[in-house]
Amino acid sequence: MALIITDECINCDVCEPECPNGAISQGDEIYVIEPDLCTECVGHYETSQCVEVCPVDCIIVDPDHKETEEELRAKYERITGESS
Repeated sequence: MALIITDECINCDVCEPECPNGAISQGDEIYVIEPDLCTECVGHYETSQCVEVCPVDCIIVDPDHKETEEELRAKYERITGESS
């Protein structure tokens, strides 16, 4: 599953540099996550780094983008060109 940033985001700028896939960017009002680039850090880290650093816990699983661990790994491999 991709992650989503809720409207509780305070635009603190800590999540964007933590994303190894460049999936997080500044939106019109809050930061946003591009679901086609979000692997929940699968392939990079054990946990989602943006979730780890978010001071207001506004990053949650996006119910509109459900993916299995295998699908996230395949996305990681497609994005990075690396295989596990």
